[in-house]
Amino acid sequence: MRRALLSVSDKRGIVELGRGLAEMGVELLSTGGTARALEAAGVAVRRVEEVTGWGEMLQGRVKTLHPAVHAALLARRGVEADLEELRRAGIEPIDLVAVNLYPFLRQPSPEQIDIGGPAMLRAAAKNWSSVIVLSDPSQYGPVLEALSASGDLEPERRRSLAAAAFRHVAVYDAAVAAWLEPPAEGEWPEELPFGLRRRAVLRYGENPHQRAALYVEVRPRTGAEGEGEPDVSAGEAGAPRPAPSLAEAEPLQGKPLSYNNLQDAQAAWRLVRDLDPHGLPAAAAVKHATPCGVALGGSLAEAFARARDADPVSIFGGVVALNRPVDAETARELAELFLEVVVAPGYLPEALERLRAKRNLRLLALDPRGPVAAPLELRPVAGGLLVQEADLAPADPAAWRLAAGPGLPPGSPLLADLEFAWRVVRHARSNAIVVAREGRTLGIGAGQVNRIDAARQALERAGAAARGAVLASDGFFPFGDVAEAAARAGVAAIVEPGGSVRDEESIRACEAAGVSLYFTGVRHFRH
Repeated sequence: MRRALLSVSDKRGIVELGRGLAEMGVELLSTGGTARALEAAGVAVRRVEEVTGWGEMLQGRVKTLHPAVHAALLARRGVEADLEELRRAGIEPIDLVAVNLYPFLRQPSPEQIDIGGPAMLRAAAKNWSSVIVLSDPSQYGPVLEALSASGDLEPERRRSLAAAAFRHVAVYDAAVAAWLEPPAEGEWPEELPFGLRRRAVLRYGENPHQRAALYVEVRPRTGAEGEGEPDVSAGEAGAPRPAPSLAEAEPLQGKPLSYNNLQDAQAAWRLVRDLDPHGLPAAAAVKHATPCGVALGGSLAEAFARARDADPVSIFGGVVALNRPVDAETARELAELFLEVVVAPGYLPEALERLRAKRNLRLLALDPRGPVAAPLELRPVAGGLLVQEADLAPADPAAWRLAAGPGLPPGSPLLADLEFAWRVVRHARSNAIVVAREGRTLGIGAGQVNRIDAARQALERAGAAARGAVLASDGFFPFGDVAEAAARAGVAAIVEPGGSVRDEESIRACEAAGVSLYFTGVRHFRH
């Protein structure tokens, strides 16, 4: 190895790399700030402009885009014609490149879109058998150690570094493309790159024989992110700062999050945040990504107790999400159960102290200003990926149409219960039915392959409490049987999308029983 080009935005480890290469007799080429950092550390370096014969142009937009750099990177060492061309042009090959890119993610702007860096990484990675390419400071130490020991890298390692460089550039470019035009906006693009960075290797996936990892989206920081302090949900001074999103959250205590924990926490947090428009403390208990108990309350402790009592069996080993900072009283209620995860905007110090005794209970604090869901939902199919917008349609009772029975005036308790049940049912697996009353679920039937079975399940769980309650369905009633079953159980009001060719059967059943039936015109299947 005779020459190396070092040009980095992130200067971590670059002096040590440069010094190590120089001690091996490698000539160092560099640009701007990297050259100054090396020189300041007493490492001899040659400026790239001395090699190209051109200084920077266009205020730094053009620095390394020159044949003296790119021919030196792309020349194949085993092809005599390539080497002869270099000799005729007076160009010496470059054997190692260390490049990382402008901090576009922190400072998104046209001037932070790196051009020369990706070009050098791609050129070096294409010629990986001749050029070692380093795209991350974490690679410097191990590579330097290997070069010191043997003077070269094994072909497999060179190839792996090249793959890492191409991945790094692809993720960077995906972030730039998303900044220019977010994929969730406008027409579906012909090509859809995603930039993801691994945050954690999970112990396993849904089952122990499945490998799994957590990746976070790589995207430019928006102007509001990282500014100001979290709102009151962060709790009192000394309380832990909430994470901006679930994918970035670290448990405040307990074991590392599992694949299933993350899925359930996502479902619970999304549901409980959907209840914010009610303006009351709310709690949602979830098992296997489906709610089993959901409630509003005058206090957070009351909301949790009502959610727990909605299905005291299924909540065991579940995940609970709360929409207010956890106080001592709520913590005392939580501590009486075996739960896997609690998600909340924050925890008051006395609540953390009380929950500390539950050493295996994972506590997550999430910033309520953060996203409740990714704007796009992805699901793999063999050979492809289904992509859809997240279901974030508003719940607006004012837009519902009364189809049967007495109308419910705005502000009436039954109408409020219908809205509550409607908000809950759209978070349950289809076919889904929710029976609720006074801001609490009484019975949830979910994941059934026909709607009447979901209704029977929900009504059976509600029992005698169904009398005077409300019922919500995520899809229309294909027959009159659900409305008839609800009427027999004493349900007072129903909300469902409507739109079935047999809507008239449900309307007749509700009219006969004096049950209010509202059509939303919106379906909320969750598969």
